[in-house]
Amino acid sequence: MKFIYRLLGITSLILLSACVSNEVKRDPAYAAVRPVATAPVERNDGAIFDTRSNITLYQDYKARRVGDILTVRLQERTDAEKEATTTVDKTSSNNINNPTIFGTTPQFSLPSGLPLANTDDNNLAFSTGANSSFEGEGESEQNNFLTGDISVSVVEVLSNGNMIVRGEKVVTINQGNEYVRLTGMISPRDIDATNTISSIRIADAQITYVGDGPANDSNAMGWLSRFFISALMPF
Repeated sequence: MKFIYRLLGITSLILLSACVSNEVKRDPAYAAVRPVATAPVERNDGAIFDTRSNITLYQDYKARRVGDILTVRLQERTDAEKEATTTVDKTSSNNINNPTIFGTTPQFSLPSGLPLANTDDNNLAFSTGANSSFEGEGESEQNNFLTGDISVSVVEVLSNGNMIVRGEKVVTINQGNEYVRLTGMISPRDIDATNTISSIRIADAQITYVGDGPANDSNAMGWLSRFFISALMPF
């Protein structure tokens, strides 16, 4: 019976992990913001203009208030390359001749039991030498390319007219989720006629593209492999 209970427990854990693996993990820091309610104004039945629902008939719609939505066209491309070569050589030698003391150079004998001892001819002369060399070479190259579209909402309008935007896009494919998160500051002058702005026009931009699920887990390095390439590995 104990074996059956253990088997049922292990099976339950496996099924639970399988169910949780496809769970969408939304980040509340990128949640959309609702429009700020405007102060109620006195209704005038004789007028056709209402500040609560005013629209512009002779210009394109552009995001300009808290809660408005605009589209960001992701056009991120980075290329980095670094190469370094280091060569170090060092050679040193020291020689001290047998000194002359009172007109005589010391000569003495040592017991034969001492290691490295010459029992017939010993003096105070010695010499040392050292030679060391080091050569290292490193090269690094990285290319990143990200394209696509994501809709974000205005969360704050600054005093100079610039706007803080943020948004999150989740795409579920088979058993995994893909997350695109963006936040930054934009200028209304950079928004085109289609209410779209390029990501290269966003100041203080933070763009995150991550995923989860079995495909992402299989692409991650195990903890033991990470240990062998970490700073804790002495060799």
